[in-house]
Amino acid sequence: MAKLNPYLNFDGKAEEAFNFYKSVFGGEFFGEIHKMGNAPGTENLSEEEKNRVMHIALPIGQDLLMASDIVPSFGQTLNVGNNNYVSIFPESKDEADRLFKGLSEGGNVEMPIEDQFWGDYFGSFQDKYGVHWMVNYNEESAK
Repeated sequence: MAKLNPYLNFDGKAEEAFNFYKSVFGGEFFGEIHKMGNAPGTENLSEEEKNRVMHIALPIGQDLLMASDIVPSFGQTLNVGNNNYVSIFPESKDEADRLFKGLSEGGNVEMPIEDQFWGDYFGSFQDKYGVHWMVNYNEESAK
């Protein structure tokens, strides 16, 4: 079975966002933080764009959360929308609460984390970087 890993785009905030995610999830980045200025053909970028993230990855459990920054001088634009969510399946209700509280800090809670009619403990929010998250704990699935 293929493995799926979420890949996020930011407008100059990838490193800041991933340091925040690292503070919530723990762990260390997978490999180094690759900057745009280290790639061939980027000599004419501004210093600000050279310092943008080309690739960053944070292991979370058995998965990787990955990201990069857009490069406006390459004609790239970022349109933050609600068409992508990162769905987290913690191993306990306590972990669900910790992750929800940590990641939603400074963001916008869409659905508070609580027991839902379908039997799961669930909540959703947009974090302070515009990324949409779902935290879903199911006692049976966690066993």
